Parts: sequence; structure tokens; C-alpha cells
Amino acid sequence: MIHYFRWPVIVTILGLALSAYIGWTTTGAISGLLSFLMIGTVLAVLEISLSFDNAIVNANRLRTMDEVWRRRFLTWGILIAVFGMRIVFPILVVTVAAQVSPLEALRIAISDPDGYSAMIKDAHLSISAFGGTFLMLLALTFFTDDEKEVDWIKPIERTLRKCSGIFGFETLAALVIIGFFTLMIPSAYQMEFLRSAGLGILAFHAVEMLGRVLDPDKKTNASAAAGGLGSFLYLEVIDASFSFDGVIGAFALTTNIFLIAIGLGIGAMYVRAMTIMLIERNTLAEFKFLEHGAFYSVFALSIVMFSHSIVHIPEVIAGSIGVSMIAVALYASIRDNRING
Repeated sequence: MIHYFRWPVIVTILGLALSAYIGWTTTGAISGLLSFLMIGTVLAVLEISLSFDNAIVNANRLRTMDEVWRRRFLTWGILIAVFGMRIVFPILVVTVAAQVSPLEALRIAISDPDGYSAMIKDAHLSISAFGGTFLMLLALTFFTDDEKEVDWIKPIERTLRKCSGIFGFETLAALVIIGFFTLMIPSAYQMEFLRSAGLGILAFHAVEMLGRVLDPDKKTNASAAAGGLGSFLYLEVIDASFSFDGVIGAFALTTNIFLIAIGLGIGAMYVRAMTIMLIERNTLAEFKFLEHGAFYSVFALSIVMFSHSIVHIPEVIAGSIGVSMIAVALYASIRDNRING
């Protein structure tokens, strides 16, 4: 197991050293150095705790991905995840919110971190609605799959699977939940929430449609490379959705964009390592309820993201919910293996 985490450990050491250096150059004091070092560590732990389910969802998709595209996702994909979502995405948010150029947004991030943080927080409602909707549809699609053969919490999962014959059931269920949260939000923000949630629905179905186009049924002897491209793009969008909450939550700890990128980037390296380990050791087959726990965690995270529109929920709670669900699923899998051999 050690070799899976060799590079994440190296990146952690380098990242924390760089965090300390930024703290020293920014404040010129030992206290600043230690403060930045601590924040970088907390951000990395936060990203790891929020990303257990991300690694499991990735591994589930990567099991059926073409080998060439699997390697590309684990190399290029991690670069997109670290630099795209942890650096470029916050810059783009400010670009759209403040209607300035990307270079001006970067200047604001460096010279006026408090103003930059305020702009990010102003976009929090839209991001939470969009990301929460996408993740909710992702979880509901898993549980309503009529080809799913294993059930963990049988009353819930069997009922949802019976609904697979109802056209658009996942979207309808998501709309009901979205409607409930919309009624809880002050009227001045309801249209913004609904518009962003609607974009989340469109994005999910667009990605699903793109996946079907680029990932045709292998029985038709379609191009494996095309199939790999579809899965690659699908996973990148899922990774982006998982990252929304962590990126926004990071601004509760610091407004320094470089420190955020370092801390969350360290966490992303561990997600990659966990994904590879799950695939190579065939962990999802050995612990058959682990995948279920991940998707319950995804659904819970979507509810947490919606709830952010009403009340602030500390990111440590969101991470704890996900880790707890996966831990319970792991225990249930081990117990089932002992009983049924």
C-alpha cells in the first residue's frame, strides 16, 4: 500500500514547505509561517475527507474505461483537477461575477485577497445550486439503475430501482427537492437558485448525452478511443462538481489563492492515489457495499450544498458525513464477507 502514496507524500512535504515559505514572505514573522503551514495542512485534510467518495466514484467508472484513456485521466486528469479547479475555477468565478478580465481577476486575487474572497462568496449560492443538483442526479442515477444487482439498504434501493421505468424520475425527484429548498430561500435569491439548479440539470444531461455519443456500446465494435474520451470528459465534470464545495469552503480559512491551491492540490494527489489503489486491488469487488456508501455520501453532499443556501454548515461536518457513510459501508461489506464467505 505504501507505494500508492509515495508521490502524495512527496507532494505533501513540498507543498507544506512552500506554504511555510509563502507565510514567511507574506508576514515576515515566524507566527505567519506557522499559521500558513497550519492552514495548508488543514486544507489538505479537508480535501481528503471530502474526496473519499470522489475516489470511489472515479474508480467505478475507470474500471470499464479503455486502458489508454485510463492512464490519461490519471495523468492529465489530475493536472486539470489541481490547476483547473483549484486555480483557474476561482479566477473564472471572479471574472464572471465582477465582469473583469482573467488577468484583472488574478491581480485582484493577489493584491486584494479580501475583495477576491467576497466575490467568491457572492457566487456561493449559484455554485452550490449548480454543483448540488449535478451531484444529486449522479447519485439518483446510480440508485435507479435497473441493472444494479447488489443492494445495501434494501428498502430504499429496491424502491428506487423500481422507479427506473418512470421516464425522467431522477430529474423529477431532484426538482421536488430543489423546489423545497427554493421555498426556504429569501424570495430575492430564489430565481438565482432556480436558474443555477436548472443549469445543473442541463449540464448533467448534456454530459450523459455526450457520454453516450462518445461511448457507444462496445457490442457495436465502436472505437475504444472514442469511448475512453467520453468517460474522460464525464469524469472531469464529476471531479469539478466534487470540488465546488471544497474550493468555496477553503475561503473560510484563508483568502490567499496560492495557499488554497497548494492545500487542495495536496488533497487531490491523495484522491488520485486512492483511485489507483481501488482499481488495482479490485477493492470495489472485494467490499461490495463500498460503492453504495460513496453514492449515499454523494447524495448527502448534494443536500449539504443546497443547505448552504440557508445556513452555513462547516466543511468539517460535510467531510465527516461522507467519511462516516463510507466507513459504515466498509464495515457492512466486511461483515457480509465473513457471513457469506
